[in-house]
Amino acid sequence: MTEVKVKKESTDPVDIENRIKELCLQFPHGITDQVIQNDMPHVEVQQRAMAINRLLSVGQLDLLKNSNGLLYRLKDAQSASKVKGSDNQEKLVYQIIEDAGNKGIWTRDIRYKSNLPLTEINKILKNLESKKLIKAVKSVAASKKKVYMLYNLQPDRSVTGGAWYSDQDFESEFVEVLNQQCFKFLQSKAEAARDSKQSPMVQRNSSLATSHEVWKYICELGISKVDLSMEDIETILNTLIFDGKVEMTIIAAKEGTVGSVDGQMKLYRGVNPIIQPTGLVKTPCGLCPVTF
Repeated sequence: MTEVKVKKESTDPVDIENRIKELCLQFPHGITDQVIQNDMPHVEVQQRAMAINRLLSVGQLDLLKNSNGLLYRLKDAQSASKVKGSDNQEKLVYQIIEDAGNKGIWTRDIRYKSNLPLTEINKILKNLESKKLIKAVKSVAASKKKVYMLYNLQPDRSVTGGAWYSDQDFESEFVEVLNQQCFKFLQSKAEAARDSKQSPMVQRNSSLATSHEVWKYICELGISKVDLSMEDIETILNTLIFDGKVEMTIIAAKEGTVGSVDGQMKLYRGVNPIIQPTGLVKTPCGLCPVTF
């Protein structure tokens, strides 16, 4: 009869640490203490705790918190080098801010996720700011509140307001100038099409312009101090549509065509309404595409 040998689970501290790191690689979003316990049932609680604390202290693990409790996640080498020498609380706050990305995170949410006192969080934030690891950015959504993000990140448009805001102030004059210039470009195309004396259908097609063409025209004018995207220009064109000055047509386009998205392209045309629209049509509800 062949004797079956059962491999005994190692209780060597190094082996336990290596196994915890292997589990973190299998579950990139993080593992709970229960996962570690299920994988190493013969390892005592104290040994597991010592291994986890050592990995945290040397900056190889991140300590996170979610609705299910604490999570342990393997830290990448670059992040680990940035917070080298920091205590576990500072590493935790840094990780929470890093996870927020370029949308940032409020102090209140940091407090909720870290479960640390507000005074301690403020102290850690000041320390991280002094090291130029994080920065505070004012949000247009709440002028008196700041969000925190990593120092090298460019804030999301939802935080800064994009091209239409400067120091949290809405640039109404700049938007009005863009409105006028976009409409002027479309009007000039429509006039050139009418002057061509061709058939009505050819004239109509000649008066159409893509958002890329309008964007290129605005960029060449040099009236903007910030870099405008095609999305920014389409936002302006949408306001002209709501004002009844521009019409939009969507056509099928080949993949890779400049200005096309998902096989479709938006074309815009300046129009001169025969009669002024009524008050209802000027309201958002009168223009809403949703029907009941």
